[in-house]
Amino acid sequence: MPLPRAGRSPPALAALSQVLRLERSRRAGLVFPLRKLERSLAPGVDTGRFRLFQPGLAALQRAEAFFRSGRQHPIAYVSSAVRMAHAPPPALPEVCFIGRSNVGKSSLIRALFSLSPEVEVRVSKTPGHTKKINFFKVGKYFTVVDMPGYGYRAPQDFVEMVEAYLQERHNLKRTFLLVDGVVGLQRTDHTAVEMLEEFGIPYVMVLTKIDRASRGLLLKNVLEIQDFIKEKTQGCFPQLFLVSSVEYSGIHLLRCFVAHVTGNLPTVEAS
Repeated sequence: MPLPRAGRSPPALAALSQVLRLERSRRAGLVFPLRKLERSLAPGVDTGRFRLFQPGLAALQRAEAFFRSGRQHPIAYVSSAVRMAHAPPPALPEVCFIGRSNVGKSSLIRALFSLSPEVEVRVSKTPGHTKKINFFKVGKYFTVVDMPGYGYRAPQDFVEMVEAYLQERHNLKRTFLLVDGVVGLQRTDHTAVEMLEEFGIPYVMVLTKIDRASRGLLLKNVLEIQDFIKEKTQGCFPQLFLVSSVEYSGIHLLRCFVAHVTGNLPTVEAS
């Protein structure tokens, strides 16, 4: 891995303290992107699944602390693996991120770690660049795992590699299935859902690149995917998470959910 770069500071809005300086409605829309979409819903539409995980400010602040590295709390790339024999010991609770090539997976992980600029997460413009399972250790609390992308230019042994990880990694607490917020669910995403359902893996869907979608298109994709989750899945968390790795929309909420599902934030009071 590259050496840490000195003098780098977190980008604007990566920290909750910066978000809190914004005007109230913009602040709420940045932290809870689904709330922003609620305003465009027809009267009477059930929004219960929009607000299942809605932590208060104190929980968001506690969660952010896990993503700030320090002398007593190092955050760092650990290793890469092309097969499970090369994976680090399953000592900590773990979350993994999977999705189609070019869905913005590595960019999302980099945004999650943006409060610790010394953590290097390689982001490639070439689809299918991530061909290994990459492990990032967050202090003594949990591990974040970047999986190879499926679909376009996916490595030949993707299925064997990912299936082995999902079935054998007993410390895996939640799988985050990333879906492009502009194009919605694709055939390859359905295949990934079938695999997760077959293995009985708890997972949650995350819509990426929401800054690139019009409000109408994003709302259409959100409602269609939430209906799909309700009707076709058993192991998927009913609430979608919407994120933009460019504007940091939804990043603070997702950090909080990661801290929660890894057992590091057991009590999450509602806002």
